Amino acid sequence: MRPGLRVFLGVALAMALIFPAVLVTADEQTKTITTRNIATFDDPTTYGNWIVQGSKYASAGFPQMQLVKSWPEALYGFNTDNKPLYALGIHGRFDRKSYNYIEIIPAAKDSSGKLAPSALPLPGRVQSINMWIWGANYNFWLDAYIRDYQGIDHVLHMGSIMFPGWRNLSATVSSAIPQSRTYIPRYAGLVLTKLVLWTAPDEKVDDFYLFVDEINIITDLFESRFDGEQLADPVTLNNLWQQGTK
Repeated sequence: MRPGLRVFLGVALAMALIFPAVLVTADEQTKTITTRNIATFDDPTTYGNWIVQGSKYASAGFPQMQLVKSWPEALYGFNTDNKPLYALGIHGRFDRKSYNYIEIIPAAKDSSGKLAPSALPLPGRVQSINMWIWGANYNFWLDAYIRDYQGIDHVLHMGSIMFPGWRNLSATVSSAIPQSRTYIPRYAGLVLTKLVLWTAPDEKVDDFYLFVDEINIITDLFESRFDGEQLADPVTLNNLWQQGTK
């Protein structure tokens, strides 16, 4: 066989091996990137779905929580339309300096009507989480806790809140945090379990305020379609199974 023909056939064989692989994986690489709001505090009837609790040196009756008519002007300007805009306010107070913390926990009423922790689902494959925080220049910092489908908690460091006024804090979700699995159903979403405000051990902690607004995520909502995908939905599958014939 002539050398030129041998090279041509080699290239053709390589291309034949490569392109099918590309066709198989391209669908998996498709992305639908969008922003989703996870929590806003503009509805006074739902803001109570949060619990705040402090560490052991919290003063009696603290931390306190309530809605405050305030908002980031970077988002809404001066609100000339007079929309009902609110932020979640936290009033903290500790009896001594330390690595104190305040947990801000999403919650819902259980079967007995008692408010209990209830994680917020994060739709899609989350790339980052962001929120608006009002700081008063204290040496505090904020973490967000997310949980994967295996029940493992991961901490996202939102950053320092040692600044005055409103600022948007953002943290990237590591690709090492699993959001899918090998077996159907492949999608395995994350949930937000709490926000934690930490105080530096040498910072003043006897009286301070924090405000939170507009918790959002940037996420990939694309999911590959396949024949029979309705059977991948646990609820649908259970219903069909119960209706089946033995």
